[in-house]
Amino acid sequence: MRTKSLAAANPLVLCALTACLLAASTAAPAQDYPTRPMRLIVPTAPGGGTDISARIIAPKLSELLGQQVVVENRAGGNTAVGNEYVAKSPADGYTLLMGISSIAINPHTQSKVPYHPIKDFAPISQAVIVPLVLASHPSLPPRNLKELIAFTRARPGQLNYGTGSVGSNPHLAMELFLTMAGLKVTHVPYRGQGPAMIDLLAGHMQLMMANLLTALPHMRNCRIRSHGVSSAKRSPVATDIPTIAEAGVPGYEVVQWFGILAPASTPGEVIAKLHSATVRALQDPVVKKRFLADGAETIGNSPEQFAAIIRADLAKWGKLVKQAGIKPDTR
Repeated sequence: MRTKSLAAANPLVLCALTACLLAASTAAPAQDYPTRPMRLIVPTAPGGGTDISARIIAPKLSELLGQQVVVENRAGGNTAVGNEYVAKSPADGYTLLMGISSIAINPHTQSKVPYHPIKDFAPISQAVIVPLVLASHPSLPPRNLKELIAFTRARPGQLNYGTGSVGSNPHLAMELFLTMAGLKVTHVPYRGQGPAMIDLLAGHMQLMMANLLTALPHMRNCRIRSHGVSSAKRSPVATDIPTIAEAGVPGYEVVQWFGILAPASTPGEVIAKLHSATVRALQDPVVKKRFLADGAETIGNSPEQFAAIIRADLAKWGKLVKQAGIKPDTR
Protein backbone atom coordinates (compact mmCIF):
# COMPACT_ATOMS: atom_id res chain seq x y z
CA MET A 1 0.00 0.00 0.00
CA ARG A 2 2.82 2.38 0.85
CA THR A 3 4.51 1.70 -2.48
CA LYS A 4 1.26 2.40 -4.27
CA SER A 5 0.71 5.68 -2.42
CA LEU A 6 4.29 6.84 -3.05
CA ALA A 7 4.01 6.06 -6.77
CA ALA A 8 0.69 7.84 -7.00
CA ALA A 9 2.07 10.87 -5.21
CA ASN A 10 5.32 11.03 -7.20
CA PRO A 11 5.41 10.12 -10.92
CA LEU A 12 9.22 9.96 -10.75
CA VAL A 13 8.97 7.09 -8.30
CA LEU A 14 6.63 5.25 -10.67
CA CYS A 15 9.10 5.71 -13.55
CA ALA A 16 11.95 4.40 -11.42
CA LEU A 17 9.95 1.34 -10.37
CA THR A 18 9.00 0.63 -13.98
CA ALA A 19 12.63 0.88 -15.08
CA CYS A 20 13.70 -1.56 -12.38
CA LEU A 21 11.03 -4.06 -13.40
CA LEU A 22 12.08 -3.82 -17.08
CA ALA A 23 15.72 -4.30 -16.20
CA ALA A 24 14.88 -7.36 -14.14
CA SER A 25 12.76 -8.85 -16.93
CA THR A 26 15.53 -8.49 -19.54
CA ALA A 27 18.41 -9.59 -17.33
CA ALA A 28 17.14 -13.13 -16.78
CA PRO A 29 16.95 -14.16 -20.47
CA ALA A 30 20.48 -12.82 -21.07
CA GLN A 31 21.79 -14.81 -18.11
CA ASP A 32 20.08 -18.02 -19.30
CA TYR A 33 21.18 -17.58 -22.93
CA PRO A 34 21.19 -19.66 -25.04
CA THR A 35 18.04 -21.72 -24.48
CA ARG A 36 17.44 -22.85 -28.07
CA PRO A 37 19.42 -23.50 -31.31
CA MET A 38 21.16 -20.60 -33.04
CA ARG A 39 21.72 -19.87 -36.72
CA LEU A 40 25.06 -18.80 -38.16
CA ILE A 41 24.27 -17.10 -41.47
CA VAL A 42 26.84 -17.46 -44.25
CA PRO A 43 26.34 -14.71 -46.88
CA THR A 44 27.96 -16.80 -49.63
CA ALA A 45 27.19 -20.03 -51.48
CA PRO A 46 28.11 -23.43 -49.98
CA GLY A 47 31.66 -24.64 -50.52
CA GLY A 48 33.51 -21.31 -50.45
CA GLY A 49 35.96 -20.04 -47.84
CA THR A 50 33.28 -18.35 -45.73
CA ASP A 51 31.13 -21.47 -45.70
CA ILE A 52 34.06 -23.74 -44.86
CA SER A 53 35.12 -21.46 -42.00
CA ALA A 54 31.61 -21.41 -40.53
CA ARG A 55 31.34 -25.21 -40.69
CA ILE A 56 34.71 -25.68 -39.00
CA ILE A 57 33.84 -23.47 -36.04
CA ALA A 58 30.09 -24.21 -35.64
CA PRO A 59 30.40 -27.69 -34.06
CA LYS A 60 32.79 -26.39 -31.38
CA LEU A 61 30.54 -23.42 -30.67
CA SER A 62 27.61 -25.82 -30.28
CA GLU A 63 29.59 -27.83 -27.75
CA LEU A 64 30.69 -24.78 -25.75
CA LEU A 65 27.30 -23.00 -25.76
CA GLY A 66 25.22 -26.12 -25.10
CA GLN A 67 22.93 -25.44 -28.05
CA GLN A 68 23.22 -26.37 -31.71
CA VAL A 69 24.68 -23.74 -34.01
CA VAL A 70 23.16 -24.34 -37.45
CA VAL A 71 24.99 -22.99 -40.51
CA GLU A 72 22.60 -21.44 -43.06
CA ASN A 73 23.64 -20.04 -46.46
CA ARG A 74 21.98 -16.87 -47.75
CA ALA A 75 24.03 -15.85 -50.76
CA GLY A 76 23.57 -12.92 -53.15
CA GLY A 77 24.63 -9.36 -53.84
CA ASN A 78 28.32 -10.01 -53.04
CA THR A 79 27.24 -10.97 -49.46
CA ALA A 80 24.74 -8.08 -49.14
CA VAL A 81 21.70 -10.40 -48.98
CA GLY A 82 22.97 -12.37 -45.98
CA ASN A 83 24.35 -9.27 -44.30
CA GLU A 84 20.98 -7.51 -44.55
CA TYR A 85 19.14 -10.55 -43.23
CA VAL A 86 21.19 -10.59 -40.04
CA ALA A 87 21.16 -6.81 -39.65
CA LYS A 88 17.34 -6.87 -39.63
CA SER A 89 16.97 -9.98 -37.42
CA PRO A 90 15.96 -9.77 -33.74
CA ALA A 91 18.88 -8.68 -31.56
CA ASP A 92 18.60 -11.68 -29.24
CA GLY A 93 21.75 -13.63 -30.09
CA TYR A 94 19.99 -16.41 -31.99
CA THR A 95 20.82 -15.15 -35.50
CA LEU A 96 24.52 -14.51 -36.13
CA LEU A 97 26.58 -13.63 -39.18
CA MET A 98 29.79 -15.22 -40.41
CA GLY A 99 30.90 -11.92 -41.84
CA ILE A 100 33.51 -11.44 -44.52
CA SER A 101 35.66 -8.41 -45.30
CA SER A 102 33.31 -7.40 -48.13
CA ILE A 103 30.94 -6.09 -45.44
CA ALA A 104 33.13 -2.95 -45.43
CA ILE A 105 33.65 -2.94 -49.22
CA ASN A 106 30.05 -3.13 -50.47
CA PRO A 107 29.07 0.40 -49.33
CA HIS A 108 31.69 1.76 -51.73
CA THR A 109 31.12 -0.56 -54.71
CA GLN A 110 27.34 -0.99 -54.73
CA SER A 111 24.90 1.79 -55.56
CA LYS A 112 22.57 0.87 -52.69
CA VAL A 113 23.52 -1.27 -49.68
CA PRO A 114 20.66 -2.26 -47.33
CA TYR A 115 22.78 -2.21 -44.18
CA HIS A 116 25.42 -0.08 -42.45
CA PRO A 117 28.61 -2.02 -41.57
CA ILE A 118 29.07 -0.09 -38.30
CA LYS A 119 25.61 0.93 -37.09
CA ASP A 120 23.74 -2.30 -37.88
CA PHE A 121 26.08 -4.89 -36.33
CA ALA A 122 27.62 -5.80 -32.99
CA PRO A 123 31.05 -7.38 -33.67
CA ILE A 124 31.86 -10.46 -31.57
CA SER A 125 35.27 -11.57 -32.81
CA GLN A 126 37.36 -11.79 -35.92
CA ALA A 127 37.75 -15.54 -36.47
CA VAL A 128 40.41 -16.12 -39.12
CA ILE A 129 42.45 -14.34 -41.77
CA VAL A 130 43.46 -15.83 -45.12
CA PRO A 131 46.09 -14.26 -47.39
CA LEU A 132 45.79 -13.87 -51.13
CA VAL A 133 48.58 -14.67 -53.55
CA LEU A 134 49.57 -12.70 -56.65
CA ALA A 135 49.82 -15.31 -59.41
CA SER A 136 50.67 -15.30 -63.10
CA HIS A 137 50.44 -17.76 -65.97
CA PRO A 138 53.80 -19.52 -66.54
CA SER A 139 53.99 -18.19 -70.10
CA LEU A 140 54.74 -14.76 -68.64
CA PRO A 141 58.56 -14.32 -68.49
CA PRO A 142 58.89 -12.68 -65.00
CA ARG A 143 59.88 -15.12 -62.25
CA ASN A 144 59.68 -12.83 -59.23
CA LEU A 145 57.77 -9.72 -58.18
CA LYS A 146 60.41 -7.16 -59.13
CA GLU A 147 60.68 -8.65 -62.60
CA LEU A 148 56.88 -8.69 -62.88
CA ILE A 149 56.63 -5.01 -61.91
CA ALA A 150 59.28 -4.01 -64.47
CA PHE A 151 57.68 -6.18 -67.19
CA THR A 152 54.20 -4.76 -66.54
CA ARG A 153 55.40 -1.16 -66.27
CA ALA A 154 56.93 -1.46 -69.76
CA ARG A 155 53.55 -2.63 -71.13
CA PRO A 156 50.88 -0.34 -69.64
CA GLY A 157 47.37 -1.69 -70.20
CA GLN A 158 48.53 -4.69 -72.22
CA LEU A 159 48.12 -7.33 -69.51
CA ASN A 160 44.84 -8.57 -68.02
CA TYR A 161 43.92 -9.72 -64.53
CA GLY A 162 40.79 -11.59 -63.51
CA THR A 163 38.58 -11.53 -60.43
CA GLY A 164 35.42 -13.28 -59.28
CA SER A 165 33.42 -10.04 -59.25
CA VAL A 166 33.65 -6.26 -59.15
CA GLY A 167 34.20 -5.02 -55.61
CA SER A 168 35.37 -8.34 -54.22
CA ASN A 169 38.28 -8.50 -51.80
CA PRO A 170 40.67 -9.90 -54.47
CA HIS A 171 39.60 -7.13 -56.87
CA LEU A 172 40.44 -4.36 -54.42
CA ALA A 173 43.57 -6.18 -53.26
CA MET A 174 44.83 -6.16 -56.85
CA GLU A 175 43.86 -2.52 -57.38
CA LEU A 176 45.75 -1.56 -54.22
CA PHE A 177 48.81 -3.42 -55.50
CA LEU A 178 48.59 -1.71 -58.89
CA THR A 179 48.18 1.70 -57.26
CA MET A 180 51.11 1.25 -54.88
CA ALA A 181 53.35 -0.20 -57.63
CA GLY A 182 52.28 2.43 -60.20
CA LEU A 183 51.06 -0.09 -62.77
CA LYS A 184 48.24 -0.19 -65.31
CA VAL A 185 46.57 -3.57 -65.96
CA THR A 186 43.12 -4.27 -67.45
CA HIS A 187 40.52 -5.77 -65.11
CA VAL A 188 38.39 -8.68 -66.39
CA PRO A 189 35.56 -9.52 -63.95
CA TYR A 190 34.13 -13.04 -63.97
CA ARG A 191 31.12 -14.60 -62.30
CA GLY A 192 33.05 -16.25 -59.51
CA GLN A 193 36.64 -17.10 -58.58
CA GLY A 194 36.37 -20.55 -60.20
CA PRO A 195 35.87 -19.35 -63.79
CA ALA A 196 38.59 -16.73 -63.31
CA MET A 197 41.08 -19.37 -62.15
CA ILE A 198 40.16 -21.62 -65.10
CA ASP A 199 41.01 -18.84 -67.54
CA LEU A 200 44.29 -18.10 -65.73
CA LEU A 201 45.24 -21.77 -65.97
CA ALA A 202 44.36 -21.76 -69.68
CA GLY A 203 46.43 -18.65 -70.30
CA HIS A 204 43.46 -16.53 -71.44
CA MET A 205 44.58 -13.90 -68.93
CA GLN A 206 47.94 -13.29 -67.35
CA LEU A 207 47.44 -12.25 -63.70
CA MET A 208 45.21 -12.89 -60.72
CA MET A 209 45.09 -12.10 -57.02
CA ALA A 210 43.82 -15.48 -55.82
CA ASN A 211 42.80 -17.00 -52.52
CA LEU A 212 45.83 -18.95 -51.27
CA LEU A 213 43.74 -22.05 -50.62
CA THR A 214 42.47 -22.05 -54.22
CA ALA A 215 45.86 -21.30 -55.76
CA LEU A 216 48.10 -23.60 -53.70
CA PRO A 217 47.47 -26.88 -55.60
CA HIS A 218 48.11 -25.17 -58.95
CA MET A 219 51.27 -23.51 -57.63
CA ARG A 220 52.63 -26.85 -56.44
CA ASN A 221 52.15 -28.51 -59.84
CA CYS A 222 53.62 -25.45 -61.60
CA ARG A 223 50.45 -24.56 -63.51
CA ILE A 224 50.64 -21.00 -62.15
CA ARG A 225 53.54 -18.97 -60.79
CA SER A 226 53.36 -17.15 -57.45
CA HIS A 227 54.96 -13.74 -56.88
CA GLY A 228 53.99 -12.93 -53.30
CA VAL A 229 51.36 -13.33 -50.60
CA SER A 230 49.27 -10.34 -49.58
CA SER A 231 49.62 -10.70 -45.79
CA ALA A 232 52.14 -8.91 -43.57
CA LYS A 233 53.99 -12.17 -42.89
CA ARG A 234 54.59 -15.34 -44.87
CA SER A 235 51.98 -18.06 -44.79
CA PRO A 236 52.89 -21.07 -42.63
CA VAL A 237 51.63 -23.38 -45.40
CA ALA A 238 53.76 -21.68 -48.07
CA THR A 239 56.85 -20.30 -46.34
CA ASP A 240 58.82 -20.26 -49.60
CA ILE A 241 56.58 -17.51 -51.01
CA PRO A 242 57.66 -14.00 -49.91
CA THR A 243 55.17 -11.34 -48.96
CA ILE A 244 54.41 -8.70 -51.56
CA ALA A 245 55.75 -6.12 -49.12
CA GLU A 246 59.17 -7.78 -48.78
CA ALA A 247 59.35 -8.73 -52.47
CA GLY A 248 59.02 -5.21 -53.85
CA VAL A 249 56.03 -3.16 -52.59
CA PRO A 250 56.84 -2.02 -49.02
CA GLY A 251 53.80 -1.41 -46.81
CA TYR A 252 51.43 -3.55 -48.84
CA GLU A 253 49.07 -5.69 -46.77
CA VAL A 254 45.63 -7.15 -47.48
CA VAL A 255 43.95 -10.20 -46.00
CA GLN A 256 40.59 -11.83 -46.45
CA TRP A 257 39.03 -12.05 -42.99
CA PHE A 258 36.04 -13.90 -41.59
CA GLY A 259 34.42 -12.98 -38.29
CA ILE A 260 31.26 -13.41 -36.25
CA LEU A 261 28.80 -10.55 -35.78
CA ALA A 262 25.35 -10.12 -34.25
CA PRO A 263 22.62 -7.56 -34.95
CA ALA A 264 23.15 -4.18 -33.31
CA SER A 265 21.62 -3.76 -29.82
CA THR A 266 22.24 -7.39 -28.90
CA PRO A 267 22.56 -7.40 -25.06
CA GLY A 268 26.09 -7.03 -23.72
CA GLU A 269 25.79 -10.22 -21.66
CA VAL A 270 24.95 -12.18 -24.80
CA ILE A 271 27.87 -10.66 -26.72
CA ALA A 272 30.18 -11.54 -23.83
CA LYS A 273 29.05 -15.20 -23.84
CA LEU A 274 29.39 -15.46 -27.60
CA HIS A 275 32.83 -13.84 -27.53
CA SER A 276 34.09 -16.19 -24.82
CA ALA A 277 32.82 -19.25 -26.70
CA THR A 278 34.26 -18.04 -30.02
CA VAL A 279 37.73 -17.42 -28.58
CA ARG A 280 37.73 -20.81 -26.84
CA ALA A 281 36.61 -22.50 -30.07
CA LEU A 282 39.41 -20.84 -32.05
CA GLN A 283 41.97 -21.90 -29.44
CA ASP A 284 40.93 -25.54 -29.71
CA PRO A 285 43.85 -27.55 -31.21
CA VAL A 286 41.61 -29.47 -33.63
CA VAL A 287 39.97 -26.27 -34.90
CA LYS A 288 43.34 -24.50 -35.27
CA LYS A 289 44.75 -27.47 -37.19
CA ARG A 290 41.76 -27.53 -39.56
CA PHE A 291 42.14 -23.83 -40.34
CA LEU A 292 45.92 -24.05 -40.72
CA ALA A 293 45.54 -26.84 -43.27
CA ASP A 294 43.50 -24.39 -45.36
CA GLY A 295 46.14 -21.65 -45.05
CA ALA A 296 44.09 -19.67 -42.51
CA GLU A 297 45.32 -18.14 -39.26
CA THR A 298 42.99 -18.10 -36.25
CA ILE A 299 42.57 -14.73 -34.50
CA GLY A 300 39.97 -14.49 -31.71
CA ASN A 301 40.26 -10.78 -30.86
CA SER A 302 37.93 -8.61 -28.78
CA PRO A 303 34.69 -7.03 -30.04
CA GLU A 304 36.37 -3.62 -29.77
CA GLN A 305 39.39 -4.73 -31.81
CA PHE A 306 37.16 -6.32 -34.43
CA ALA A 307 35.05 -3.14 -34.67
CA ALA A 308 38.23 -1.09 -35.17
CA ILE A 309 39.27 -3.36 -38.06
CA ILE A 310 35.90 -2.89 -39.78
CA ARG A 311 36.10 0.89 -39.37
CA ALA A 312 39.65 0.94 -40.74
CA ASP A 313 38.65 -1.22 -43.73
CA LEU A 314 35.67 1.02 -44.45
CA ALA A 315 37.97 4.05 -44.69
CA LYS A 316 40.76 2.21 -46.52
CA TRP A 317 38.57 0.75 -49.25
CA GLY A 318 36.52 3.92 -49.66
CA LYS A 319 39.69 5.85 -50.42
CA LEU A 320 40.93 3.23 -52.87
CA VAL A 321 37.62 2.93 -54.74
CA LYS A 322 37.59 6.70 -55.35
CA GLN A 323 41.26 6.76 -56.32
CA ALA A 324 40.94 3.84 -58.73
CA GLY A 325 37.61 5.04 -60.17
CA ILE A 326 35.94 1.67 -59.56
CA LYS A 327 32.30 1.62 -60.65
CA PRO A 328 29.52 -0.78 -59.51
CA ASP A 329 29.13 -3.98 -61.54
CA THR A 330 25.96 -3.51 -63.64
CA ARG A 331 26.00 -6.85 -65.47
